[in-house]
Amino acid sequence: MKALIQRVSHASVKVDGETTGAIEQGILVLLGVEKTDDKAKADKLLKKILGYRIFGDEEGKMNLNLQQVNGGLLVVSQFTLVADTAKGLRPSFSSGASPALGEELYDYFVAQADAAHASVATGRFGADMKVELLNDGPVTFMLEV
Repeated sequence: MKALIQRVSHASVKVDGETTGAIEQGILVLLGVEKTDDKAKADKLLKKILGYRIFGDEEGKMNLNLQQVNGGLLVVSQFTLVADTAKGLRPSFSSGASPALGEELYDYFVAQADAAHASVATGRFGADMKVELLNDGPVTFMLEV
């Protein structure tokens, strides 16, 4: 399971012109699910995201996590994160989860996030989404479990 996380001042996602999720200060998570992923990996990744210290403290050092700054969490499914781009000029998605498994683990990840964090918003799995964000820093990390 892979997550591209971005520290944002604000972010939102729209499907067919309708906003399905929006946050102010927080983390935008682009979530990719591989066919070898399971709920244990989802739990481990969520714990890492919620505890990852990417927000500035009073001295401006990255010492605070999402929960310490009471930030929002916007979770957007992104199957292209699991693409194999090592060869050729076209990505291969052979390591990606089936749509059924991808949706199951995405929904599980979101449910666990809702249970663990006060402010969670989402996109819509499998939809053509338009994501807007103001990356703060910019601060972007790729997390894998």
